[in-house]
Amino acid sequence: MAKKSMVNRDIKRTKLVKKYAATRAALRDTVSSVTASYEEKLEASEKLQKLPRDSSASRQRTRCALSGREATMRGDVPGLRKASW
Repeated sequence: MAKKSMVNRDIKRTKLVKKYAATRAALRDTVSSVTASYEEKLEASEKLQKLPRDSSASRQRTRCALSGREATMRGDVPGLRKASW
């Protein structure tokens, strides 16, 4: 069983990702746009950096709904093996 604080932290991150998903997508599109000017890209990049850090989807963990453990520990991620030496 994972600590409740870790599970709650992940729930908080999930809510933030949902809240800022559209904003992040629009800013990322502007940054990677070919037609946008350098100033527009710079401004979009700065706005993207000012968003909450936990609103990035890459900061979420895949946790089990029952135990709260990460899916990799149970072997649910294909091609990934737990290291032992």
